[in-house]
Amino acid sequence: MGEPRRKTLVRLLALTAALPWADAAIAVCPSHERVNTILRYQQARQPVRGLPADLSLADAECGRKRLVERIEATDNRIVGYKAGLTNRALQERFGVASPVRGVLLEKMLLKDGAEVPANFGARPVYEPDLLVVVRDAGIHQAKTHLDVLRSLTLVIPFIELPDLVVADGEKLSAPLIVSLNVGARLGVMGKGIPARATPEFAAALAAMRVVVVDQNGAELANGSGAAILGHPLNAVLWLAQDLERSGIKLKPGDLLSLGSFTAPMQPRPGLAVTVRYEGLPGNPQVSMRFR
Repeated sequence: MGEPRRKTLVRLLALTAALPWADAAIAVCPSHERVNTILRYQQARQPVRGLPADLSLADAECGRKRLVERIEATDNRIVGYKAGLTNRALQERFGVASPVRGVLLEKMLLKDGAEVPANFGARPVYEPDLLVVVRDAGIHQAKTHLDVLRSLTLVIPFIELPDLVVADGEKLSAPLIVSLNVGARLGVMGKGIPARATPEFAAALAAMRVVVVDQNGAELANGSGAAILGHPLNAVLWLAQDLERSGIKLKPGDLLSLGSFTAPMQPRPGLAVTVRYEGLPGNPQVSMRFR
């Protein structure tokens, strides 16, 4: 470890010792001081210990709001939202019956072919995901998959690069994940394809095979479109409803990240990854490399 990074870590440890994270009898909205410290840990790519997992959902959403406001203050505007815990097994593990919501900010999103450090976060992983682009606020009235598709313009291949920050072995809960903005850190966007409001396109989204391969063409993972809530567009419906519950209306151009089609995977230096969406028109794909 270099001397500058060692000094940064010493300062972070001192800050941690000064905060009563594990001593509070009742969890409340994370303080601005705690949020600032979490951000410092993120920037130093160091895992955090001692965060209380017994937050209420209201306090967790308050913590997320404060965290996002601090990131926005660095000239980093909100461009969309993400759904997490979109897999039934994960929901059962965390004792929830629905996904959780995070916020996407402009500087999180990278172009196709991007190169990213393998240690881009405190606990970095990568996942094959999917973005959609909102056409209009009519999406809040959508009831069916075809309704959703009428309110979308594009479907975009997406490799999400989450970072939950919390140290391995620490207790995690769904509210704590929410307070940490559902691990939103980075993501790589491919070229989008037009969303078609047809039964055939809706069926293709559910039936598509999402395949992850390395630079040698070896398959690393695969999943089906139905891995996300039985159909990827169910994540869009859920996000639109959850945002409306919070008084947020989607607008043209907003991006929605729908969740992972496979289990999270570990990055390593020198690994190049391509995700293919076999069964969608043109079999779109997105690629990136870890250095």
